[in-house]
Amino acid sequence: MNKFPLETIDEDSEIRFRDCFSVRYIQSAALLCRLGYAMEKDYGESGEVSPESAQMHEAFILNSVLSSVAFLESTVNELHSDAADSAYFPRDKNDEDLLKKIGERWNNEKNFDRAPVLTKYQKILSLADKQPFTETDPAYANVKNLVEIRNFLMHYRREWVIIHQGRVAGDGEKTRIEKFEISLRHAFKENPLAHKNRPFFPDKCLGHGCAEWAVINSLVVTGEFFSRLGLPAPYDGIKNELLTR
Repeated sequence: MNKFPLETIDEDSEIRFRDCFSVRYIQSAALLCRLGYAMEKDYGESGEVSPESAQMHEAFILNSVLSSVAFLESTVNELHSDAADSAYFPRDKNDEDLLKKIGERWNNEKNFDRAPVLTKYQKILSLADKQPFTETDPAYANVKNLVEIRNFLMHYRREWVIIHQGRVAGDGEKTRIEKFEISLRHAFKENPLAHKNRPFFPDKCLGHGCAEWAVINSLVVTGEFFSRLGLPAPYDGIKNELLTR
């Protein structure tokens, strides 16, 4: 776990730490993804799944997806906090100058904390005079869809779904569920535990394929983000532990 002591005075005084929850979140996302994969593998071999196991599988996948976005949020917020508080441990003067620039410029930004998560990534790259992500970047586009899934799940409002031969159908303006099917149906392997007559989202969408897609694309985007900044990612020391199956 990455914890960074800022100040130790003596044994009778307090010790201050800055924790790194982004690492906890991506570790959780990867672990839950692996657990979901193991259950789908068992189902593929036996063809059977108990109601309790199906519920466990759903919990693993849902929380892997949510933890992946929590990782994205906490990663950029931690960088902001360290830069704004001058609480960083640079490797060299270039790192120090860059983080100081981000901190000074960010502190002049209004309502930055309320900005959407990906706007924060783009804004930091801009503050650091680095190239932002393009809308056509595949991993960035995938993460945009991932954040949309998280927002839908966290702020869920029920809507009608019409099923026609296993697909969502409907006239007029498309619902968010229909939009998810259009953008994600071929993005990853569908949940094998879902009944064939269930809708794509959430039943067929939320399987190991989706969780793995969430973890991998979150790591790709954050990895590219830190690479453009020329800074080490907070999870660099555990990348080999973040397996998805």
